[in-house]
Amino acid sequence: MIRERALRWRRGLVVALPGLWVLGVVCWELLSPLGAQFVQLLAAAPAIACAGTGRRQCVVLGGACALFALVPLGSAGRAEAGRLGTCCAILAVVGAGYLTSGRGRRLAQELEHVREVAAAAQRALLRPLPPLLDGLALAGGHLSASRGALVGGDLYEALATPHGVRVVMGDVRGHGLPALGTVAALLGSFREAAHDEPELPGVLRRLERALQRHLRERARTDAGPGAASAGAVRERADAEEFVTVLLLEVSEEGEVTALNCGHPWPHRLTGTPHGTPRAVTVAPGDPLPPLGAFPLPAELPLLALDRLRPGDALVLHTDGAEDARDAAGAFFPLTGVLTEAARRTPPAPAAVVEHVQDALLRHTGGRLGDDIALLALRNDRTRVPARPAPAPLARCARR
Repeated sequence: MIRERALRWRRGLVVALPGLWVLGVVCWELLSPLGAQFVQLLAAAPAIACAGTGRRQCVVLGGACALFALVPLGSAGRAEAGRLGTCCAILAVVGAGYLTSGRGRRLAQELEHVREVAAAAQRALLRPLPPLLDGLALAGGHLSASRGALVGGDLYEALATPHGVRVVMGDVRGHGLPALGTVAALLGSFREAAHDEPELPGVLRRLERALQRHLRERARTDAGPGAASAGAVRERADAEEFVTVLLLEVSEEGEVTALNCGHPWPHRLTGTPHGTPRAVTVAPGDPLPPLGAFPLPAELPLLALDRLRPGDALVLHTDGAEDARDAAGAFFPLTGVLTEAARRTPPAPAAVVEHVQDALLRHTGGRLGDDIALLALRNDRTRVPARPAPAPLARCARR
């Protein structure tokens, strides 16, 4: 609300500024006791109007300024040649402003169209999560450190599969638009592997192969044809980029298993039905190295998180949320902010994500040093009591 009021106030000031400039010049000319001429300053009004509002106000205001210049005002009444020169200068400014503002308007329209296309492409890449997925309430959010980008080096996705609800949260080295290619490769691989692979380790190995293939193709493209051997291209691709990945699988009973490659562990939010509202980090074991840094080991043991009871929530995030700092260098208190969000019964995923994002922007003053992704999921499943087995039908005795 405050931002909208400030924006309306600035727009009103831009519209009124040329008129205020003309009024100030006329009053100054009439009231100046030194005999100086200030009517030449009227030539700036059409330029201000063209830059701030548009071509129509530029022409209207330019014509009014030209008429004012011809009227003998104050000391300008003694210099007819000066009034004519000022009038001609104003008309020249009007003509030049009309032509340049037209070109600027076309460029602005083209830029707006390009932004719409880019926004649609980025939303298709990091598509919005459904509010409810197989009994789990979901919400996701992203804050980009790059101006003009909706997404960057962070990725997340949740899919309902025959093997359970599978969730990925990842963070590509770097941020902003240059990391979009890696994000697209990993998300495309996950969306297929999550349905095809019966076990979670198989999904992780598919992600590793997709990352290595993408990095080799990019290194080959950057190097150019014949610039390096296959081994050199592979070495350059392996050294340039890595990705932290957290994979979760939530079964129908609420059992959560995970595979972690160098990513921050999630937070568990427990509401008042199970005790004091709080947020705790769930860390069942040491994570594996990030994807791309080292090959995956032969054995990928699954780590079991605590069962997600009805009403409980998990919050996944990238390291940008923990590493965000304010002007004094203090880190963002993520656990404390999530504890505040956990006081709601039950903690709504969309409200949790919005609460954390608002707190992050306040803490950093809107100056983010890294992309930040958040994903909250809450178990909205209700356990249905087992029905008693039907009593066997009594057989009629034969007589």
